[in-house]
Amino acid sequence: MMIKRINDCLSGVPMTLTGGAFLLGSLVLMLFDTQLPADPAWVSIIVCGIPLVYLSLWRIIHNPGMKKISSALLISIAMFAAIGIGDIFAAGEVAFIMAIGAILEDKTAERAKRGLQKLINLAPQQGRRITGGREEMINAEDIRVGDILRILPGETVPVDGEIISGATSIDQAVMTGESLPVDKAPGDKVFCGTINRFGAVDIRGAKVGEDSSLQKIIRMVREAEDKKAPMERIADKWATWLVPVALLIAVITGVASKDIVRAVTVLVVFCPCALVLATPTAVMAAIGQATKYGVIIKSGDALERMGKTDTIAFDKTGTLTKGSLVVADIYPFSKDMDQKQLLSLTASAEGYSEHPLAKAITAYGNEQGAELMEAGNFQMIPGKGIRAEVNGKLLLCGNPDFIKEHQIPVDEAASLILDRFHSQGKAVVLVGYGVQLAGAVTLSDTLRETSKEMIKELKNMHTQVVLLTGDHEQAARYFADQAGIDDVHAGLLPAQKAAEIQRLQGEGRSICMIGDGINDAPALKTANVGVAMGTMGSDIAIDAADIALMGDDISKIPYLKRLSNEAVSTIKLSISLSLCINFAAIFLSVTGVLTPTTGALVHNAGSIFVVLIAARLYDRKFIDEKNMGSSMR
Repeated sequence: MMIKRINDCLSGVPMTLTGGAFLLGSLVLMLFDTQLPADPAWVSIIVCGIPLVYLSLWRIIHNPGMKKISSALLISIAMFAAIGIGDIFAAGEVAFIMAIGAILEDKTAERAKRGLQKLINLAPQQGRRITGGREEMINAEDIRVGDILRILPGETVPVDGEIISGATSIDQAVMTGESLPVDKAPGDKVFCGTINRFGAVDIRGAKVGEDSSLQKIIRMVREAEDKKAPMERIADKWATWLVPVALLIAVITGVASKDIVRAVTVLVVFCPCALVLATPTAVMAAIGQATKYGVIIKSGDALERMGKTDTIAFDKTGTLTKGSLVVADIYPFSKDMDQKQLLSLTASAEGYSEHPLAKAITAYGNEQGAELMEAGNFQMIPGKGIRAEVNGKLLLCGNPDFIKEHQIPVDEAASLILDRFHSQGKAVVLVGYGVQLAGAVTLSDTLRETSKEMIKELKNMHTQVVLLTGDHEQAARYFADQAGIDDVHAGLLPAQKAAEIQRLQGEGRSICMIGDGINDAPALKTANVGVAMGTMGSDIAIDAADIALMGDDISKIPYLKRLSNEAVSTIKLSISLSLCINFAAIFLSVTGVLTPTTGALVHNAGSIFVVLIAARLYDRKFIDEKNMGSSMR
């Protein structure tokens, strides 16, 4: 539509600044008592006034009920009234201030939309169907429930299903956020979008198309985005009573004083110009402050919501923890084996494997200078472990069942030690050498150094803390205890994380969710505020979130909360002061002290005052710079 295109052009920054320049010219001419054939403020009225009138008419036509009455309507009335009595500067000034406020709010309310498309791109496009012993590649949408599908190493699982033959390890990070691939055997379930890392398996399709787990995540992210409506502008909240009150007082003033100028002045000073600027200026100052410290806040809505949150929910892997596996224990079971020998044997064989556990063990062996020996007849058994010959003896590295299959006993004492390792959330690789159990090598994610202190700070700020993770109960409890979190919910799939957040919201809580993985995207969107780890977090998680922590410095969370709280307080202070200025100006207008022009100048003074209050946020100290994260060094 031509009208909308013209409106969009006039609403842009270049045209608004042009209108401001002509308005300034009008003020200079007025101060020097100089007149031109046409007041330059007319340019400001045309450039800034047309979008204002368009917006007020659009809201009258499309908004329901009392939302038809907006701040744009009040300012449009004041603008036309000022034009009617010939005060062109006053008309241009109220239109220009409104345009500036709208631009500031639009700039701070922009949201990234790329995340949903990236999530959609994860969905597999094809699958390998087995029919009558023959393989055929078919489109994913043609896969039906009950179809037999073959998944080769490195391929993405095209539908939810159950393994009917073969064994492998599946990378389920997209669904659960687990840092380790999960061993799978016949009877185990697999999810769409997860990656087959090792052995070939055949699965029977169970949930296909829109019913698959990945499609549900996509649908949840889309629905959560649609449900999270932008916060209504403060000035528009007040407008429902400002407009009728302003008109009533203006009419009464005009009738009582028999002076139309006083009536127009009331309308001009009633315009919530300082109110329009209160929120966006505070938001922009706070966003600028946060950016200096490596916290990217995408919108003013996010900042305001963060200031109102009372509960923060954390993902575990990659958020509270570093998200990378390291060797935790080298534990010999045999009297003839010490730690150095056990590491040397294990690293010698695992060096031939591509499994993440094997790579971590090999890297640790290299760091420790372990002597690596030649391993012959290497064989990997997907979902179980590896076997090789070292120094003429059979070397086995894998899970307890794999070790027992080779007639190497795991006695009660060893079982108790393994139970202790598992209770600490550690992955355990048992090592069999010859005919005896040589020992165990454990691997673990590690808690970030700043997590415990960060949780303590949040609790001191009277903020509740919750752990929501896809990892298993023992690992979740172990790390939660280390970090100081009491409320733990483990084994959650993406939909369950989002549902848990909705349950907490149903209790009246305002939730901030902090995560890093694709599996966190629905929860990040469902929460009142989503915060993503910016460096190691997935692009989809970052795009789904409202705020990103660059450098993954989780110690910035208390800083972010303090900054957001102060921003909300500053907004409330600015609104209170702007209302006081307006009420004083209304009294002076009714008594005839102010004219439309001087009333417009009062507006400018009030607006400048609000901007100065907001600017204080930019240089306030909300963080101890001596203890800043490495991302800022």
